[in-house]
Amino acid sequence: MTTSFRTEHDSMGELKVPADALWGAQTQRAIDNFPISGHALPRAFIGALGLIKQAAARANRRLGLLPAEVAAAVEAAAAEVAAGRHDAAFPLDVFQTGSGTSSNMNANEVIATLASRRLGSAVHPNDQVNMAQSSNDCIPTAIHLSAALLLRRELLPALTHLRDALQSRERELAAVVKTGRTHLMDAMPVTLGQELSGWRMQVQQGLARLVAVEPRLLKLAQGGTAVGTGINAPAGYGAHFCEELRAISGVPFVPADNYFEAMSAQDTAVELSGQLKVIAVSLMKIANDLRWMNSGPLAGLGEIALPALQPGSSIMPGKVNPVVPEAATMVAAQVIGNDTTITIAGQSGNFQLNVMLPLIAYNLLESIRLLANVSRLLADRAIKGFTVNTARIAEALDRNPILVTALNPVIGYEKGAAIAKQAYAQGRPVRAVAEELTRLPAAELARLLDPAELTRGGIKGSGGGGG
Repeated sequence: MTTSFRTEHDSMGELKVPADALWGAQTQRAIDNFPISGHALPRAFIGALGLIKQAAARANRRLGLLPAEVAAAVEAAAAEVAAGRHDAAFPLDVFQTGSGTSSNMNANEVIATLASRRLGSAVHPNDQVNMAQSSNDCIPTAIHLSAALLLRRELLPALTHLRDALQSRERELAAVVKTGRTHLMDAMPVTLGQELSGWRMQVQQGLARLVAVEPRLLKLAQGGTAVGTGINAPAGYGAHFCEELRAISGVPFVPADNYFEAMSAQDTAVELSGQLKVIAVSLMKIANDLRWMNSGPLAGLGEIALPALQPGSSIMPGKVNPVVPEAATMVAAQVIGNDTTITIAGQSGNFQLNVMLPLIAYNLLESIRLLANVSRLLADRAIKGFTVNTARIAEALDRNPILVTALNPVIGYEKGAAIAKQAYAQGRPVRAVAEELTRLPAAELARLLDPAELTRGGIKGSGGGGG
């Protein structure tokens, strides 16, 4: 427990702040006012605030708004925040003022303290650290900035890793023919490679969706200040800011086309969340297919065996569960829920400002992080390591009465249905029953009912895996 305090003041008066805290009065008020969830804003968001203050200090020095020595101290302090050296100084709850003003002032106060120590004289959090800025453009900028960086650094590489793992197994298993399933019922055969190609394409399409939204994500609200008019910032400030941010981050950020839209709406964040939801749906499908194929091993499908990662039961010895696909389905559910939250928050743009910005930031960044982490787990601890039960697959394929579908052009649907029903009722291969009920030669039946031949086609540009 903190027992030593110092007195700070702001426009509302004085209050006590822990003596060793880097923050000041406005941050302390927010700490006192919002003891709600215990969830602080993510590291990526705090890092983005640091980058914003760093780029702003550079722009302010270049424009002659800040003395060089003050700007240098602010820039150095902000760089430390961006690098994560002071994360403990950002304790504010995500459920706070809807503009995120508390978090912006948290950054201003922490950076002012660090810059003052470096400079040896007082640096003002509002007049100097927050110069030519407003919470109303900083926080929307931080949402776009943090999401763009997290996509580039974590999610896009993770999904690429998953796609490549799927493609590798797709090629490896191109010749393994199995029973296809529709409605969870036996259907015409496919190869395992073809099945994995569907998963691969889902991931590939997810990557394309994220790349498609990026041009709008790279457009920043910074420069709009309070309501979008740019009050208290020089003309063209947003362009100077983005130029400095590009130099720091290496990412081609540009000013928003319209500051009023960028600050009053969060449509791009909602769009990105929707694309993340699609990826979550894709991962849910892949994970559930893996669970079904792994089911058993005796009383289920038992087509594959996922890597055994941990004991599966506290009471049933020897039981092993598909833990990574199960974790993936939970991540998917969380991301889908986050999207609903972001959708509702996105509707909360009242006139010139959205007032659920911290909630959007928290859920958007959580979705990106969760999807990145679980995509790598799926690749490394499920896709790469599962083994194939070829004997089980071949046995089910041989007895699949739906193979008779291939005879439809020769004997017609009605005759084919009779053969399928008899084969199923007698538990016999469809080819043996067809030999009895048709006049087709055995060699012709063998050719028409060859499962491998029935899998040809269906993939374009797969890079191998059609089988």
